Amino acid sequence: MNDKNYDYLSSQLKYTGFGEDLQAQLKEKLQKQEPEFMLTHQKSYGNDATVATLHFKKSANSDMYFFNKYNLHLQNPQHPDPIKQTFYLNQDEKPITLKEGYNLLSGRAVYKERSDRERQSYHAWMQLDFKQTDKNGNYKIQLYNDKYGFNLEQSLNRHAIKELQDPTQKERLLESLQRGNRHTVTITINGHEKQMAIEAAPRFKNLNVYETNGIKVRADKLYQSSAPDQSQKQDVKKAQKQGAGGDEGDGGVPEQQQTKKRRTKQSL
Repeated sequence: MNDKNYDYLSSQLKYTGFGEDLQAQLKEKLQKQEPEFMLTHQKSYGNDATVATLHFKKSANSDMYFFNKYNLHLQNPQHPDPIKQTFYLNQDEKPITLKEGYNLLSGRAVYKERSDRERQSYHAWMQLDFKQTDKNGNYKIQLYNDKYGFNLEQSLNRHAIKELQDPTQKERLLESLQRGNRHTVTITINGHEKQMAIEAAPRFKNLNVYETNGIKVRADKLYQSSAPDQSQKQDVKKAQKQGAGGDEGDGGVPEQQQTKKRRTKQSL
């Protein structure tokens, strides 16, 4: 067994989010010197269960092994029949970690550094298109690069989010959302602090907002209450003007409202 190769692969597994649980199995497989081998890893996120199958292949010219890809299956109440995706490891790009792969299969977007055909690096939001698959059965990946126009920090600044006031918490929030997490924050709504969960929605250049129980909140309902006073009405108007979170469209203003505004201008 090549000890340096083992150390490298162990570090790679840890960096990709599989921890140290597979090290003993990895060493055992390397000692057998088979042309190819696989390792299996299981992890649960709440009610969501993931099973990853990691693929390793020996070089044709040396005793070095390479971690080339992993297949990830996700099963939960929404998907009693598991959905799956294969994530490839590319030398020119940072790998999709286990948690990022889980987030992608959960329908969320992940912000990663990628390389084009000329090996020039760029950053883009990635999101799986569950309506389209390629010849290998993988869901096609939709990319939204920086030129697309989604600015995560600007979208966050549309809301009175408490965590944005502290530089450390703000940085942690940005990094968490870029990894595709649904992150719990404290938002001031109509003068009251409330815990909400948010996630990046680059396709709509906005945020998705949820109650802590997982129920999605429409952007035009977020700052409304059953009987708002005058100050609350001003908060609602201000929030809608700034583009309160949600994924109805650019800026968070529902298309119906935008159409109504256009018709009013035309009548004038």
